[in-house]
Order: sequence, then C-alpha cells, then structure tokens
Amino acid sequence: MCLLLDLGNSSIKLALAGLDGLRPSFELPTDIRETPDSLGLKVMAYLQQEQVNPGNIHAWLAASVVPRLNPVIKSTAKKICSAKVYQVPGDLYPAIKNNYQNPSELGADRLVSAFAARRMYPDSGIIVVDFGTATTFDCIIKNEYCGGLISPGIFSSVQALNTLTAKLSWFSLEEADESLEICRSTVQGLTQGTVFGFAGMTDGLISRLKKLMPGDTLVVATGGGAGVIAPVCSYLDEVQPSLLLQGLLYTAIDNIILNPRSRQ
Repeated sequence: MCLLLDLGNSSIKLALAGLDGLRPSFELPTDIRETPDSLGLKVMAYLQQEQVNPGNIHAWLAASVVPRLNPVIKSTAKKICSAKVYQVPGDLYPAIKNNYQNPSELGADRLVSAFAARRMYPDSGIIVVDFGTATTFDCIIKNEYCGGLISPGIFSSVQALNTLTAKLSWFSLEEADESLEICRSTVQGLTQGTVFGFAGMTDGLISRLKKLMPGDTLVVATGGGAGVIAPVCSYLDEVQPSLLLQGLLYTAIDNIILNPRSRQ
C-alpha cells in the first residue's frame, strides 16, 4: 500500500492506494507553515479514518508544486510510517515523454495528470484542462507531453474579487445556474459572469488548440473547479476529479507495487 499526495498551491490531497485502486481522498488547505508534527497529526487522522496501520504503508509518492513543503513531507513520512518519500517526477518518472523546452520547468501536477490521461485514454490525442489555482491546458499526442497554456484560475479570480473590491458582494460559485441570464443583482451577476466567463475562455481556447492537434482529440477536465465549469462548457468530454492521484497510482504500480526492489 502507498500513500499518494497531491501538493498544490491551494490544497493538499491525500489518498491511499494499491492494486485495488484509489481509496477515498482527504483534502486539507495548503499551509507553508506546516511542521512534521502538525502535518503528521492530519495524516494520522486520515489513516485512522481509513482504518490503516501506518506500518502497512510502504512508500509515499508526492507530486508537489510547493517546494518548501517537500522536506516537511519527507520528515513526516519518516516519523509516522518509517516510509520513503518519492517525488514524481524526480525520484520516479511517469512513463510519458516530456517535450517541454526546459523539462524541469514543467509543474509536476501537469506532467502527472497528462500521464494519467494518456494511460486512461490510449487511443486519441488529449487535452487536459485543470481548473486549479491556475487554469492549465495540456496537450498530449501519442505518448508525448507536447506543451500547453496557462490562464488565470477560477478560484484565485473569485478570491481576488471577494477581497480586492470594497463594494462588490461576497459570492460563491455554487450559486451559479446552468443557463445564462441577464442578472439583476450584484451577487448573481458576479456568479454568472465568473462561471460563464471561464466557460467561454475554456471553449474558446480548446477550439483553437484542437486545430493544432492531429486527428480526433479528447478533452479531459480535472481540478477543483471542473465540477462547476464542465456543465456549461461545450468542449469538455470527460471529468476526472482525481486525475493527478490516478497518475501517481499508475507510477506506483509501474515502479513500486509491481517492482518491490525499487523501494529498497
């Protein structure tokens, strides 16, 4: 059994996994002030919830875009599980070619999610749209990560409007309707404008990227905002909320679960 960690700018997602697949994930806010003790308590709470003995976890796999937390994760794993932490990529590499001009510049989350999409959907070109702190569009052709686009994120945009505008009301994306209308209140206007604005951006960029892709292209949405944006988009074919964690699982299966010597 492995513990998989998706360390993002806004949240950290944990999930236990093995040959039987992913267990339910646990999410907590990213806090760069975490210590091995504070993070360890949260991980232990998750393990107790899943009724798993820490000693049964053989390895931790982490895809991190928060370098300051990497040594904290390493110390936490050693403290509560005596387990080794593998950074993906870094210590382990997903089985996809990275064609970025400077491969080390590509975020771990984007590469691992692209790898997961390729493994899940082997027969077509793919665009992965990740609605996270930023909105990213990543193109996969054959078994190659080819590059992509980075746009503002829906949640960071909402936070900016909620905190940087003195007269605009607080609003939540959960209040959005699935049909556009001319809004007659500030909250409704903010909500509808944000959701349909991001949907329009998403559809527009996908339609342009598809012209650069060979043949049929499948579009896969992931990230915390996918559930809000997908219902009002025209070009999203699949929604996979746990795409990055699934990519870590495939990496674990290839390198650790089916190859136990690699963790010696």
